[in-house]
Amino acid sequence: MKRAGSPRIGGYAVVAAAGLVGALALRRPELAIVAAPFALLLVIGAGAARDPKASVALSVASDRTLEGEELAGTLTVRAEAPVDRLEVGLRLPRPVEVVDARHSLAVRLRAGEERELSLPLRCTRWGLWDVGEIEVRARDPFRFVVWETSIHDPLVVKAYPRQEALSRIVSARETQAFTGSEVARVKGDGIEYADIRDYRPGDRVRSINWRASARRRGLVVNERHPERNTDVVLLLDSFADVRDESRSTLDDAVRACATLAERYLERRDRVGLVAFGGVLRWLQPGMGTGQRYRLIETLLETGVEPTYVWRDINVVPARILPPKALVVGVSPLVDRRFATALEDLRARGFDVFVLEIDPARFVRPGRDEIEQLGYRLWILEREVLRRKLEEVGIAVARWSETGSLEAALEEVRTYRRYARPARV
Repeated sequence: MKRAGSPRIGGYAVVAAAGLVGALALRRPELAIVAAPFALLLVIGAGAARDPKASVALSVASDRTLEGEELAGTLTVRAEAPVDRLEVGLRLPRPVEVVDARHSLAVRLRAGEERELSLPLRCTRWGLWDVGEIEVRARDPFRFVVWETSIHDPLVVKAYPRQEALSRIVSARETQAFTGSEVARVKGDGIEYADIRDYRPGDRVRSINWRASARRRGLVVNERHPERNTDVVLLLDSFADVRDESRSTLDDAVRACATLAERYLERRDRVGLVAFGGVLRWLQPGMGTGQRYRLIETLLETGVEPTYVWRDINVVPARILPPKALVVGVSPLVDRRFATALEDLRARGFDVFVLEIDPARFVRPGRDEIEQLGYRLWILEREVLRRKLEEVGIAVARWSETGSLEAALEEVRTYRRYARPARV
C-alpha cells in the first residue's frame, strides 16, 4: 500500500497571484484590494490543511483470468487524517477495462478509516497486463490544498485466450508407442474391433470369437486396434500480423492454438509448440495439466518481431519435432518463409496441415482501378499458394470470421479422404 504525496495549492492561489501581479503591472491598487481576501483565505487554509497521509492498494482475486470474463478486484483506501475528498483513478492498458466503466472513484474518509471498494475488471484481449498504476488526489475540506501522486505497484494479470467451439479434431496418420485415446491402424491389444483370424497357439481364450467359431471347423479369434497417443507440434507463424482496430490474425491464431492444444491434451497426446518468426520460441512436446499451462504461458509471450533474415526449419531443434509427429501450421500465409518451412517439413516425411487465418477480411480493395487490380492479384497469388501446398500433400483449412473452427478443420478431413498420395 502506497501513500499519496506532495501538496499543491488550489485555485485560490491563481486568483490571488493574478490580482497582485495585475496591481503591480497596471499600477491599480484596487486589484490588490480585490485579491486580498483570496490571499487571506489562502494563508488561513494552507495553515489549517493537514496531509491526510492517504494509502491506496489494488488487489485482484486471481492473477489469471480468461479473455472476456470478469475479474474481481478490490481497491483498499485508508487515511490517517480526515480527508474530504479522495480521488482514485486507474491508468489501465487499453485491453483492460472496468466493468462498470468507472475509471475513477471519489470517497470521503475519517481519521484512521479504511475502506474496501469493489472494482471488477475485464480483459478484452489475451496477454500479460500490468494494472498496478494508480493516480491519487486528496483535497482538504476547503479545497485550498491538493495532495496528488502517481503510484506504480506492479500487478500483472495473465489473460488466457478464450477457446473456440471444437468437438472433433484432426487425427495423425501415424501413432506413437504410448497409450492414449487414438485408435491405431496397426492391430494389437485394444478395444476397437479390427478383424478375425484363425486361432494360433498362445492366443488368449478371452479373445476367441465363439459365435464365429461355431460356424467354422476351427477356432477364430478377434483382432483389435490398440489405443495409442500421437505427437502434435503446433507451428505458429509470428513473422507478420494483419490487423484492424478490433482484431488481428495473430489474436485468432493464438486462440486457435490454445483450442487445439486443449483438445489434443484431453486425448492424452503429447503437444509441443514452435513460434516460428523473427524470434524463435519453442516448447518440447509433453502431456498433462502442467504442459497445458506451459503452452498457454508460451502463447502469451508470442508477438510479431519483424526480421528480414531468411529463416528455415533448420533453426528449430531436432528434439522439438519427433518422428511421426503431426505438425499443425497456424498462419495467415502472408510470409513466404513460413510456407517454405511447411513444404520442407512435408518433404522430410512429417504429417502436415495448415490452418490459414484468412487475412482478406482485414484488407480493403481500394477505390481506384489500380488498387482494385492489385487486390485481385493478391487474392490470386494466395490461391496459387494454397494449390501449391495441396499439391505436395499439405491440406489447407481456411478459417475466417464467417465460419467456425470446426468447419475449417472439416476441410482437412475431406482433403485427406480424397487426395492422392503426394510425391515427396
